Amino acid sequence: MGTSASKQDNPTSPVKSVAVIGAGVSGLAAAYKLKSHGLNVTVFEAEERAGGKLRSVSSHHGLIWDEGANTMTESEVEVQSLLDDLGIREKQQFPISQNKRYIVRNGLPVLIPTNSIALIMSNILSSRAKVVDYLIDPFVAGTSGGDPESLSMRHTFPELWNLENRFGSIITGLIQSKLFARKEQSGEAKRSLGKKKPQRGSFSFQGGMQTLADTLCKELNKDELKLNSKVLSLSYDLKGKSEIGNWTVSSAAKPDKNSLSIDAVIVTVTYVPLSVIISTFRKENIKRPLEGFGVLVPSVEQRNGLKTLGTLFSSMMFPDRAPSDLYLYTTFVGGSRNKELASASIDELKQVVTSDLKQLLGAEGEPTFYQTKLLDYGSVIWIIILRLKHANDSHFHWKKAFPLYGHNYDSVVEAIEMMEKKLPGFFYAGNHKGGLSVGKAIASGFKAAELVISYLESS
Repeated sequence: MGTSASKQDNPTSPVKSVAVIGAGVSGLAAAYKLKSHGLNVTVFEAEERAGGKLRSVSSHHGLIWDEGANTMTESEVEVQSLLDDLGIREKQQFPISQNKRYIVRNGLPVLIPTNSIALIMSNILSSRAKVVDYLIDPFVAGTSGGDPESLSMRHTFPELWNLENRFGSIITGLIQSKLFARKEQSGEAKRSLGKKKPQRGSFSFQGGMQTLADTLCKELNKDELKLNSKVLSLSYDLKGKSEIGNWTVSSAAKPDKNSLSIDAVIVTVTYVPLSVIISTFRKENIKRPLEGFGVLVPSVEQRNGLKTLGTLFSSMMFPDRAPSDLYLYTTFVGGSRNKELASASIDELKQVVTSDLKQLLGAEGEPTFYQTKLLDYGSVIWIIILRLKHANDSHFHWKKAFPLYGHNYDSVVEAIEMMEKKLPGFFYAGNHKGGLSVGKAIASGFKAAELVISYLESS
């Protein structure tokens, strides 16, 4: 990544320094943007690895899975430019048949029509109640672990909120926006004949989503990315002689403690989305395999004995994620719907997932591989259990869960904005502000970096 001295107001003045607290995807994106502008950057990460909850795992059994986000999109312009600048488009992986997505209806998976009109005319959404039960509810649960009644849609899913606010309903908004998008695409096609455009839809990377984080880390040297460096204090000198250079970061960089004077700071927070259970079955033991992205389970389908939030068909999307004789599934449980599952025994969780997969996909027998991560929505610590036949269990602990945008979340946003306003050189990035997706986190990091650059250039 090249830096440009011309971007500094005065080439003879000392290069200004910025600290980024947190090496999740938003922090790494912010650091990349700042460094590309010629600023000195130091990223502090409490854990022994960077990437936050973008964590991909490769096992010696030929399996690859993601414990956090499984895919992302290019909906944000910041994501598009980042992928181009990093030169990792050749590593993108697009799911096979990703437009084939399922919803559970009356206890069985039903293919969701990709056409908005066909969706409305289907028996899935025959009334407003069913729109909430079979569209909004499973979508919210599958992406945030919450439920529509307790969340602020404006902050959790701003695109859906904008559709309803603009067109009066989400369904009408989907239709209108689809028609508008077709007209826009038609116009773009005429203007860009012969130009290769990025493939649309969700995608991952070869080796999993952590590939993105690892690529960003390579843009930082060991002095710029400080792992095992929990920030102990962040202080601002109100009596400073100038507007900049008044911040001090103290960290527990092992084995000694370090303090660093900086001109600005970006604080990031990144949480993992949901409880995750990884399982594999031999192909002959799945009697009704489905091709596509995955299946979501509406909460009303609990009356039919289903307790999970949904399952991704991981090896169907990305065949290289499992040996050719196995199906790899990523199942989500818990959230606001079934908080008690967070404290359930491992055997009970295994039974719940196996039971749901038996009903939905005709799974028979025991999974050949089983791993579960229990997430904390308040008081219970997540635990990862690795289960292989004839192998010992190993444990891994997380301590945070997804932020739930409640109805009073405006006050949280106001508090963040107040800190940014009252504390010169303090900026915030992460999925507490702007949305929950990986793309939103990247955009948040880029925007925070742009604010820092503007602040430093005007100081």
